[in-house]
Amino acid sequence: MISLEEKLKNPVWYSLEETHKKFLITHNDVQFYDPDICIFGAFYDSSKTSKALNQYGKTVEKFFLVSENQTAEIDTNTTVLEKKIAGCQMVLETLIDIEITEEIVILTEKHMDEIYDLIGLVMPSFYRRRGFEMGRFFGIFKNGKLIAISGQRMQADDFIEVSSVVTHPDHTRKGYAKQLITHTTKEILKENKLPILHTNKGNIAISLYEKIGYKFTRDMNWWLYSRK
Repeated sequence: MISLEEKLKNPVWYSLEETHKKFLITHNDVQFYDPDICIFGAFYDSSKTSKALNQYGKTVEKFFLVSENQTAEIDTNTTVLEKKIAGCQMVLETLIDIEITEEIVILTEKHMDEIYDLIGLVMPSFYRRRGFEMGRFFGIFKNGKLIAISGQRMQADDFIEVSSVVTHPDHTRKGYAKQLITHTTKEILKENKLPILHTNKGNIAISLYEKIGYKFTRDMNWWLYSRK
């Protein structure tokens, strides 16, 4: 049996081995999400990655490999390493309960476009519209508009990642993110799973996560590739 600690060292891999197995695409023993859902991949053997990236790159223009400390081999004739995002992993140590004063609602499929648009506004990146299918999403509405969300991304049998925490620029500094993270964390604990999250090193939000009870565990790097 693989320990939780080992799974946390390669969370994309074990999410695709377990809870998210239905989204798994494998190329040459490298594991990827269906690119309609998420553009993350993971590996153990770097000698397998060059061929795998070539194959996956035929289905999506840009994508990530997520790794604690390994570096993938690539075919520079077909694949370009655009950048390495130095990130870190945090896990919940002890929840520090935060008062929730806002009405937080679970979001449904009818909110999928609103989620996509809000994430795209705040964090223009690589979130996929069907990323909604990875887990549960929660939101705060004001005057009928979705103005803050948090969601769940990577999931295995014993952990769930808090992710997609965004607030509309017109509604920041009101404590919405703190309340949403707390709520999402509590929902994960109800499932008897460990809440985890990932962020960029140096992100000012790290102090917020620590106030809720999260602690740093390890580096977790995102390597962004594109097809040539």
